Amino acid sequence: MPVLHKEHFTGRDFICLQDFTPDEILHMLKVAKELKEEKKGGTSHSILQGKTLAMIFTKSSTRTRVAFEAGMLQLGGHALFLSNRDIQIGRGEPIKDTARVLSRMVDGIMIRTHSHQDIIELAKYADIPVINGLSDFLHPTQVLADLLTIQEHKHRLEGLKLTYIGDGNNMAHSLMFAGKMGMHVVIASPAGYKPDAQVVAQAQAQAKQYGGLVEWMEEPLAAAEEADVLYTDVWASMGQEEEAAIRMKAFQSYRIDRETMERAQSNAIVMHCLPAHRGEEITEEVLEGPQSVVFDEAENRLHAHKAIMALLM
Repeated sequence: MPVLHKEHFTGRDFICLQDFTPDEILHMLKVAKELKEEKKGGTSHSILQGKTLAMIFTKSSTRTRVAFEAGMLQLGGHALFLSNRDIQIGRGEPIKDTARVLSRMVDGIMIRTHSHQDIIELAKYADIPVINGLSDFLHPTQVLADLLTIQEHKHRLEGLKLTYIGDGNNMAHSLMFAGKMGMHVVIASPAGYKPDAQVVAQAQAQAKQYGGLVEWMEEPLAAAEEADVLYTDVWASMGQEEEAAIRMKAFQSYRIDRETMERAQSNAIVMHCLPAHRGEEITEEVLEGPQSVVFDEAENRLHAHKAIMALLM
């Protein structure tokens, strides 16, 4: 069973990677790796025996739900799936009331929702750990799995160049905080779809403190030059369907294809948080090609999320 050193984590929220030091993130990755090895080796680890995670979903999900629900079971605990149709939030109950009720009944809350402010409010009033499973602003649990995947394939984080090509969305925001791991993170997006300026400034300040670099570029092929990791996401996320036609036009050149791959390092890996729209932000050839680690990345959601729960709860 992994050595957890829970004293540094117990009771904390997992809302943004900004809130954790590089050493703390490395420890989470170490725990995730050890949990993965034990799972592959058939060793059980009932670290959260008798504990319960409430999972609030107002946004649909495949990987987030399965990773947290299966992960909680593998850790010896129990997960409750709560859609906004199942609980009183969907009928107008204040989030602060839900937070205080759940705090008296379960041991942790994971929430996947639209408004980031709802997560902030939930964490403010809850007396138990709150995990950000995704908001329109941030997706930190995905990035922890991404860092685990990069470590597995590149055997390090420090000194690597990660280029994200696409919308300056919640994925771009969260990936920028990987700069504090000593990485060079480049966000390539159209000028009208740049990441939030305040997040850029915060990520740049943290990266500089730890020897990393975060920058934005408009030209995707230039951004891909000598990249060790190429990353993309859909052009229109959930809730942006009405903008799809406009975005399709704006993002036409922001895809990972053979030409993009030729600009990167010859051994670059390709990542996508899924679901993917083949032929839009990434070609079928690249997604199914030998440099794609997309499904390793998806699997690592399970192991990274288990590490978060094991440490915080």
